[in-house]
Amino acid sequence: MDIQQYMANVGEHARDAARAMARASAGDKNNALMAIAGALREHRDTILAANQGDLARGRDNGLDAALLDRLELTPARFEGMVEGLEQVIALADPVGEITDLSYRPSGIQVGRMRVPLGVIGIIYESRPNVTIDAAALCLKSGNAAILRGGSEAIDSNQAIAACLRQGLAAAGLPETAVQVLETTDRAAVGELITHPEYVDVIVPRGGKGLIERISREARVPVIKHLDGNCHTYIDVDADADKAIKVAYNAKTQRYGTCNTMETLLVHQDIAATVLPELARMYREEGVELRGCERTRALLKDITAATESDWEEEYLAPILAIRLVDDLDQAMDHIHRYSSQHSEAIITENYTRARRFLAEVDSSSVMVNASTRFADGFEYGLGAEIGISTDKLHARGPVGLEGLTSQKWVVLGDGHVRQ
Repeated sequence: MDIQQYMANVGEHARDAARAMARASAGDKNNALMAIAGALREHRDTILAANQGDLARGRDNGLDAALLDRLELTPARFEGMVEGLEQVIALADPVGEITDLSYRPSGIQVGRMRVPLGVIGIIYESRPNVTIDAAALCLKSGNAAILRGGSEAIDSNQAIAACLRQGLAAAGLPETAVQVLETTDRAAVGELITHPEYVDVIVPRGGKGLIERISREARVPVIKHLDGNCHTYIDVDADADKAIKVAYNAKTQRYGTCNTMETLLVHQDIAATVLPELARMYREEGVELRGCERTRALLKDITAATESDWEEEYLAPILAIRLVDDLDQAMDHIHRYSSQHSEAIITENYTRARRFLAEVDSSSVMVNASTRFADGFEYGLGAEIGISTDKLHARGPVGLEGLTSQKWVVLGDGHVRQ
């Protein structure tokens, strides 16, 4: 396969499809998504069988446990994937919305209209559910999409791609509105990220190495986050039962996700109340604990944490724990080591909660809630195309509005400038 020619064809088809999607009505787009949901359920067994083949090949190739977890489509995850698509159908269509319309002294009306970005390229590893999340959000927001999944999920993604084409055709929209690349050649990524004549924005979802490469080499704007080094701080005025419940969930609900807590910060005056019970619960789940000197004085059989532990996104059953003197020291630690993804404070003190919300500079900041809530499905976006820790255009979970832009519109009646 000539990768350059293949990707040029994909890009041309996407650019043409983007024009058709921009003029598609909300009803057209919803009909396509409903048809896709129907096709997914119709071909459920085929998709799950393809996924089992990907998993078997992944185990043979030595994929680690975190990647295998991301790759697996259990029946429950499959249903959640389709439900996420159906939630997108229920969301309001942002395209065409005009806001801030006002009269100027000249008599013209000036406002802003929400419009699609155009062609969105999405590069991701494992997680075949991303194929549906990305397709649904791109279609509903009036964009065309080029999806490049990881080679480890090629069979799952191609089985899903067939359902996407079936649903688009049934609704009378271009089948090329969502193209799932059929090649596993890494050169395809290089072509995708260096052709702004075909692609308007790139969204990478994967390991830090992949995202660093794309950020470095792309000639197309990138919406990204590099890693998810998330923190939970248990304040001196925390409710102990809440603190234990939230801190346990933030680490153990699922290990291989970017919103999983990797460092637990605990006020020294409440540590003896909450840490022994938390440590017992973590050990029962097989979580390895690594602590600072003060933590190890309280939990005597845990490993000493090193500087690299405070910087690490484990994506594994490992947790770093540090005791701090107060809220300021906790926020100083977060400021130094956080990847600006998601942070939480557990406290009953309103003033400290408000300070934490105002001063912690991450894309999601929480009070008395698990960092595992930081995703589009839980935020009511239906699904997400990724998490952005950038500060421009989109930040946090990127849903429909994050896949659109605004242009100025002017309404006149023969007005001329004097």
